[in-house]
Amino acid sequence: MEVLQFLSVFMLVGCCFVLLFNNGVEGSHKIYTDLQSKHAVKVNQLHRTGFHFQPPSHWINDPNAPMYYGGFYHLFYQYNPKGAVWGNIVWAHSVSKDLVNWEALEPAIYPTKPFDINGCWSGSATILPGNKPIILYTGLDTQNRQVQNYAIPANLSDPYLRKWIKPDNNPLVFPGHGVNASAFRDPTTAWWADGHWRIIVGSRRKHRGIAYLYRSKDFMKWTQAQHPLHSAANTGMWECPDFFPVSIRGKNGLETSVNGEHVKHVLKVSLDVTRYEYYTVGTYWPEIDRYIPENTSADGWSGMRYDYGNFYASKTFFDATTNRRILWGWANESDAVDHDIAKGWAGIQAIPRVLWLDRCGKQLLQWPIEELESLRTENVQWSNHELSMGSHAEITGITPAQADVEVTFSFPSLDKAEPFDPSWVDAQQLCSQKGSSVQGGVGPFGLLTLASENLEEYTPVFFRVFKDKFKHVVLMCSDAKSSSLKRGLYKPSFAGFVNVDLSDGKLSLRTLIDHSVVESFGAEGRTCITSRVYPTLAVLGNAHLYAFNNGTESVTVEKLNAWSMKKPRMNEEGNRF
Repeated sequence: MEVLQFLSVFMLVGCCFVLLFNNGVEGSHKIYTDLQSKHAVKVNQLHRTGFHFQPPSHWINDPNAPMYYGGFYHLFYQYNPKGAVWGNIVWAHSVSKDLVNWEALEPAIYPTKPFDINGCWSGSATILPGNKPIILYTGLDTQNRQVQNYAIPANLSDPYLRKWIKPDNNPLVFPGHGVNASAFRDPTTAWWADGHWRIIVGSRRKHRGIAYLYRSKDFMKWTQAQHPLHSAANTGMWECPDFFPVSIRGKNGLETSVNGEHVKHVLKVSLDVTRYEYYTVGTYWPEIDRYIPENTSADGWSGMRYDYGNFYASKTFFDATTNRRILWGWANESDAVDHDIAKGWAGIQAIPRVLWLDRCGKQLLQWPIEELESLRTENVQWSNHELSMGSHAEITGITPAQADVEVTFSFPSLDKAEPFDPSWVDAQQLCSQKGSSVQGGVGPFGLLTLASENLEEYTPVFFRVFKDKFKHVVLMCSDAKSSSLKRGLYKPSFAGFVNVDLSDGKLSLRTLIDHSVVESFGAEGRTCITSRVYPTLAVLGNAHLYAFNNGTESVTVEKLNAWSMKKPRMNEEGNRF
């Protein structure tokens, strides 16, 4: 379901969650009654992204029901057509031929029926036999219970799928006995096994996160399974669950119903308590309808994440035209609510990513879709550029505020790597303590993005290498502490550890820079971090980009390729392909 605003932003601006009790149903939502219908008089373009997905104005959050149908990619998303804060939510709808250029259509789903009159929240799409798409979504009914509904296209011959029908036999799934009706949402894409369709719905029981499982032979009559597909103690509400197979034999994605000897499964959940997501890799046993994570996957807050930054409510889909599994994720704003009102918009979708299982079968790798490369224009290249301790070298010849940068760093030795303290289990805290300006042995080295000329503002994305007893530990950071001189912003030190072999003495980094977002992929997509930042000096033509090294060990930019990025067609209404 929707995240109403980053929790840390609430704390900064003095807001708090409001507990609502409606007919005994509890829900925690931040509601700005006086602002949710305040139309944007003027949309401030200063920090708007150039090539990330967003509508012309107002609030967006969760990506919903991505799919490919009729020659178009379809993306639905939670949208407030009346203002720049959460409220008045409808399912907005956009289509694309290439996942880069988008056309906005009329909303597909909005509150009209008793089963969704108080809200149309997140959900998924399934392509039924006969190439018939169906959407499952959470509705808030007349009693403010969260129920699971469906919608179908009014005209299957329309490749745009402009109109959707919500039949009167809704809801399909009610919160049953013992299920918390205020914590029961976000149905997944369905999969087929042993003569039944299955879906899971996110929930919680006290502090235990739960993925309730439902089965159906005909997609209309659903029965709750005796046991959840999976649950985990002390994780809180599981929002936006996603469950899908991955191949152990290569990068190709798999259709959601595939299982077998050469398949593992991934369960991803969005944690309402922490505002982060985590996923596990494991085995799905359809005969008992249980998912069991492998012991290499931490099942809880410390587990693996798609993204260690501002990234939430994600959703994958299988693109049968290219045999890819593609990931969408929402990146909310990190500024205060009054800033969002003033600029007339809030929220973007991160760049769609292809994901697959690494060779070891222990974690997922991610990479921006290749179609994004069609936006590359001016190019600059470096090779074998040495960075001694304390140096930073400017990367010129491109537009630093809207760029795609791929760089490979190499280092002659790891002998100077700092000792790793086993108590450093929180990468984000470690990054906060050992920032880009804190001298190390091997690192910190990386990029200074969205930097002002005299470095009053900059957002560093960097690595730091430590020496543990039997291996090296790599920390990757995207640190917003110095990103802006503006006050009232959430400026975290996002970070994650990188599970990478350093035997070749190299580390790679790809960073997408887009005015107010810095989206980074470390070590070929092993660790990803998305930051939202709002510089005041380093904007538009005044932004700079540097490669830097603040470690005592010299580092070489072995290879660098950087491009300016064009702006695609982004949700311009009536712009037919």
